[in-house]
Formats: sequence, C-alpha cells, structure tokens
Amino acid sequence: MIKSFKNITLLLASLSIGCSLGYAQPGFGVAQRINTEWRFHLGDTDGQLSKDQHDRAWSKVQLPHDWSVKYPLSPSLASATGYLPGGIGWYQKQLSVPVEDQSKKIFLYFEGVYNRSEVFINGKSIGKRPNGYISFSYDITPYIEFGKANTVSVRVDHSQSADSRWYTGSGIYRDVWIVKSNPIHIDQWGVYAYPELKSGKGSLHSEVTVVNSQNTSSPILIKQELIDLNSKIVAQKSHKLTLAASDRATIQQQLSVANPQLWSLANPVQYTLKTTIWQNGQLIDQSEVKTGFRTFTFDPNKGFALNGEWMKVKGVCIHHDAGVLGAEVYPEVWRQRLLTLKSLGVNAIRTSHNPQATSLYTLCDELGLLVMNEAFDEWEFPKRKWLQGWNFGTPGFQGTYDFFEEWGERDLADMVKRDRNHLSIFAWSIGNEVDYPNDPYSHPILGGEKTEGGFTQASYGGYKKDAPDAMRLGDIAKKLVAVVKKFDSSRPVTAGLAGVAMSNETAYPTALDIAGYNYTESKYQEDHQRYPKRIIFGSENRHDMAAWQAVRDQEYIFGQFLWTGIDYLGESGRWPSRGFYSGLLDFAGFIKPRGYFRKALWSDTPTAYLGTYPLSGRAGATDVWSALEAEEGKRKNEAPSMDAWPIWNYQEGQQIRVVCYTNSAHARLELNGQLVGQEKTYDDRSGIIFWDIPYAAGRLEVVGLDQDHKEIVRHAIQSSQRPAAIQSTRVGDPKVQHDGVIQIALQIVDEQGIPVVLSEDEITCDIVGNGKLLGMEAGNNADMGDYTDNKQRVYHGKMIVYIQASGKSGDQIDVRFTAPWLKSARVQYTIN
Repeated sequence: MIKSFKNITLLLASLSIGCSLGYAQPGFGVAQRINTEWRFHLGDTDGQLSKDQHDRAWSKVQLPHDWSVKYPLSPSLASATGYLPGGIGWYQKQLSVPVEDQSKKIFLYFEGVYNRSEVFINGKSIGKRPNGYISFSYDITPYIEFGKANTVSVRVDHSQSADSRWYTGSGIYRDVWIVKSNPIHIDQWGVYAYPELKSGKGSLHSEVTVVNSQNTSSPILIKQELIDLNSKIVAQKSHKLTLAASDRATIQQQLSVANPQLWSLANPVQYTLKTTIWQNGQLIDQSEVKTGFRTFTFDPNKGFALNGEWMKVKGVCIHHDAGVLGAEVYPEVWRQRLLTLKSLGVNAIRTSHNPQATSLYTLCDELGLLVMNEAFDEWEFPKRKWLQGWNFGTPGFQGTYDFFEEWGERDLADMVKRDRNHLSIFAWSIGNEVDYPNDPYSHPILGGEKTEGGFTQASYGGYKKDAPDAMRLGDIAKKLVAVVKKFDSSRPVTAGLAGVAMSNETAYPTALDIAGYNYTESKYQEDHQRYPKRIIFGSENRHDMAAWQAVRDQEYIFGQFLWTGIDYLGESGRWPSRGFYSGLLDFAGFIKPRGYFRKALWSDTPTAYLGTYPLSGRAGATDVWSALEAEEGKRKNEAPSMDAWPIWNYQEGQQIRVVCYTNSAHARLELNGQLVGQEKTYDDRSGIIFWDIPYAAGRLEVVGLDQDHKEIVRHAIQSSQRPAAIQSTRVGDPKVQHDGVIQIALQIVDEQGIPVVLSEDEITCDIVGNGKLLGMEAGNNADMGDYTDNKQRVYHGKMIVYIQASGKSGDQIDVRFTAPWLKSARVQYTIN
C-alpha cells in the first residue's frame, strides 16, 4: 500500500520565504536585520539602567551572539552541555523609527533566543518565549515613540544551564529583524503552497492569509505570479475580497503549469512565487518565495521514491552548533558543511532534535538535500542529563518539559508554519526518544511479563510501576500529529522511537505516518511482518556496516540517519571531552576517516582512501560509544577500523595495518611504485580492504579496480619530514560581503609541501584591517584549552579560521598566520 495524504498519493512542492535583505524575512512587509550595535551584560540586573551606564558596564556585541562558547571550559560544569556555562544575560539596543513611519505597523522578529526570553520596549514587557529554538515576533507599534530613540531590552534566562542533553548555547544566537508593514498586510508566514501533478501537468495550490489591523473594512486585490528560472511568468491568478475591520482572511488559488521542471537532489530547480496586495490601485505589501514541484511516495514494501524513482535515504543527524562558533549561525559556514556532507553521498539531514535556523533549510533547498524537521527531544517529563560524562555518574533532570503543556502545541504549530514552505523538508518529526524505557515512561513489557516481544531493560531495572505510564505516549502523539496536519497535510509525520518494543504496546507508532527506529535494526524484519502497513526507517543509527546492510539489503527500509553527520559540542564524555565525536566531519568541518568510509558506501563515483595504524596498537578513539564500551571491557580492538588516519610516518620495519575504504570491486597496494599488497576483493562484511606490511618511507598508494580488474581510481599518502610551513586555502566564496564570514583552512606541510598529519604546532592569527576573529577550530575533542584568543594548536596538521568582515566596500583585510620555526602564511581579502 502506498502512503497517501488528502486521499491522493503524496505529491509535494514547496516554497521557502526569502528576500533581498536575507534568509529569514518573515513573509510580509519590509524586513531588515538589526544585528549591530547591541550591548550585553552577563548576569541578572536592572534592565532599565541608563544608556550611559550601559556604555560603561556592558560590552558591545554583534548578533548572532552565543555567550556560553566565549567562556572557558571547566570540569565543574555539566558534560551534557559541553562543560560550558549558562546563566542569565541581558541585551539592549537603541532603535529609532522615523516619524514618517507612524502610519505603519512595526514588528520585531527574532529567529531564535536560547532560552526563556522576555522582550521589553522602553521598559514595558511585551512578551515571553521560553522555547529557545522557535522563531517569534512582537507587534511593537503601541510601545515605540516615533522619531525618538527607543530602548529594546531582551532578558535571556539560561540559568538552568544543564537543561539539554547536548550543547545549546545561550543568548540571541540567530538574526533579529525589524519589519515595517502597511496596516493591511500578509500574515506572518502567511503564504503557503503545495502542488498536485497529473499527467505531467502541475497545479500549485496556494493559500494567502491577509491581516487588516484597521478599524474599518477595506477592499483589496491579491495577485500571484509564478516565475521560472528565465524570469518568465508561467502562471498568474488574482482574487478580490473585502477585509472586515480588525480581521484576517485566507484565500485559495490554483496556478497551473504544463510540464514543470521538478526539484531533485541532482538538479534542485526552483520557481519564484510572487504575491502582491493592492488597495485602491496602490501596492501595499508583497512577498517573494522560492517554490518548486516534486513528488514523493512512501510504501511499506518498497520504501521511498522521489519523483517516482525509488531510492535509499542516506541521511545524517546534525545538531546546530559549529565547534568554536557555538550556536551562532553563519550561513557561509553551513553552506560549506552541507556541501562537504553531500560530497560524501549524504542526501538527507535530520534536524536533531529541534528546529534550526531558516538559512539551513534555504541552503538545503538550494543544494538539493532532503530534510526531516524535528520539534522536540522531551515532552511532559525531563530526560536524564549527564553531568560528569556521557552515561556516567548521577544525572541531572533540568529541562524544557516545564513549559511543554502551555507552549508545546503552539511551538509545534509555529515550526510548521515557518518551515512548511521549504522544498527540502520531506517529513515532520514530533519527538526524539521520548519513549526511551524508564526515561521516564515505563510499561509492564519492560519486565518481560508478556511472552510475545517481552524483554527486560536491565540497565534501568525493568518495569517501574511508579514511573509515568507509557500509554500516555499515544495520547500526546495524536494531539501533536493533529497540530501538524492542521497547518500542513502534505508531508508525513514521524518520530524517532527508542523503545520500539515498549511503544508497540501503545498507540504511539500508529499515530505516525512513518515510524523512525533509533538503533533498533534488530526489529526491522519482525515489525515489518507484524505490522505490514507500517513504513519503517532508521531515524538514528550507528556507523557500522551491519546497520547500513539492514537498510541496503531490505527494500522496505527506506533509509537511515547516522548519529552523527558532524561532531558537536556537548553530550561529552568524561573530562577532557568537548563533545560527541562520532561525526563524518569534525568540529572544523574537515572530513574524518569514517567520512571517507561512508563515501565508499554511499557515493556513486569511484572513490578510494588509505588510512593506517600500528598492527599492535590502536586506530585511535573511534567514537564515544566505542570508547565507553572499551573502558567497560565490552569491546576489544577490532580490526579493520573505519577510523584510520592518513598517516605514513612510523619506525622502519614496524608492522602497520593499511586499510582502504573504496567502492571498487578490487584493490592493490603499491609503495614507491612497487607492489607491496596483493590484489584483494572488496569485503562486504566489513566494507574494508586491508593489508599488513612493514613500514618503509615513501609514497603509499592504493589502486582501485573494477570488476574487470581495470584501474578506475587511485589514492596516495606520503611520508613527511618535519613541519616547515603553514599552507592556507580560501574556503567557500572568495567574495567577501560586509558582515560576511571568511573561512581559511590551514595545513602544516614539510619543505616539499607534503601534509604533516602528526603536526600539533600552535598557530597565531593576526588581522590588520576591518576583520574580527570569530574563532580558530582544529577539531580536537580532547583540547580543553582557551578558544577565545588568537592562538590554537592544529590537529592532524589542520585547522580552520573564521573571520567576520566588518568594513565597507573596498576595505582590505590582511590576515597573517605564524608559528615558531614555520614559514608563515598570509591571506588578503577585499570587501565587496
């Protein structure tokens, strides 16, 4: 049976709100970022101090701003949130609105404030929003004085600093906008579109909600134009109506297109939907959104199809931080990260476990990546938060559960309304592991009291009759699903189930359109037979070969989402540990060995990679799970490893294991042009070809061969000499805009330019001109040093440096990198 919505096979096209002023325009009026000239004070205080007092005592900051990441790491703080602090902070900004804007409505739009924020205008509280991941706005028209300086104050209360299982950041960590509109305007997130495709003809169904804040009724005209890539109008419609006083109205239109181009992963074609509002022949509001056409189908036996082509979803889970940048969101950084993930064969993102910045979804729309958009990690009760190391010691129970009853449904509705028009989003997730056994819900099945499917949860004591009843999961899920369907019925609703056997005894899985299984590959076949109409996928999975084979070899499992795509702060192990390091990419966005292993499994292009480690030693720390299991004696030094670094510097004659990650049918190994490793056939059990050879200096190279033993790919590593120089590479767009982020990758090399992978040299960054150092990130999870200055050690010979351009067009930024005994590097930029 094919999963259907609105009584038709699921056929979807979407749109993403945008404007010339940036990613996050809320869909009406004229929006402008107001990220500069903010003042910040850490600690609770009188938010109504005079401006002079603020100038003396408060620091000047620019948004986005995450105060937690700017303070030292400390073992006295919670490992859950990366050994970094929370606290209470105040922000303040002077905002002038001209007298000539008195006839307009004025709004403040916040993309995200973590968390429990309260906003004041001229000392008057205008609203609170506890959820730190939800975008929100306030109508500040009644509170401002036109033609004068108005004081915007924001109190941020992250005093429950261990309220999350991962690093959240603290502060106004996303963009803030001022929006000016006509009293009659499109509602916030008020344009929504979805398509229907029949026999090659596309119909874009549109809804437009318009608000009249005047005390008189008014006739208006709503026009919509659909524009293709060549700026040609391919469809248009108009609608007249009279808006009642102090009311809002929603109209529906259908725009037809013959043979539309489809959005796909390889060719993410987008159209532009332009909506204009006219009153008495005058244009009073408009919105332009990116839209496109696509189809997708979910089937319990065949899996998932995009535009009619059955495929596997090769996904990764990601958190929202970016290493040294913390939770501060910079689209340039995330563009590079997403492009790198896609180069490895990744085709989908799961926003674990909260809505992310609008720019992330826009980038996925543009780059051709599917997105599973997730709302919550906990509902009405708190989960364990590890304080002394992941899964170690006594947990804490701070959280965001205390405002779920009051705010949960509204938060979910706002997530859906804000994001429903992004072409990349293909599913909504209402929760992650809220059904984890005894954390907090419990059920008799945990005690093995039922014969069929019964089991014990020994690590947490089996069934706990005094714990919250797991049967509540189904009731809550039904309410949340109804909220999603109210605002978007064109996509399926899912969740990441951790206690599948327990949840199967409740109404939770049946409330979902598609069921995500976290680390429960062993239940795939059993539940496929037991629940033949259930659509199953891996919503969170480890990186091992068996987990992928459970997807690859079973047609009815449509995909998996690895934990994780990128290393992230928080959920740290015992000190020293900055975060969770199971990603394909490290904190700096560099590809780790397991990223190349995954590329060999997921990429369609010929690929090969070499890594090494001493045969009698270890391949190094693999991930947090493996490290903990090894410590507890549950895991031995298994080989071959997916975490072997590209090192070829050992003692002469030392026995070395050389591993190759490749999608070639066969491979052989050469050293200095001579055969040292006989041709071997790809091993589908481990996904790795390996040889054990004595070390000798030189160039080690693997040759990948196809089924006919013809060469299709090569990859080499080379012995290096001592570090001699710093090599710099511009990352991303070489053009630098005002307030844009410059990314510079550094590599330590020897005199011949060969990378020195073992280098740990300390680099100093000096900047001349209008550039601000945002951070230096090498990706070392165990480096608990100072990340707030202009010095940092490389890791595996590499580092990335982030600099924000703050000058005007034509200004020069001169960046110099130095280290003792090494040739320096210099990079120059001109601001556009």
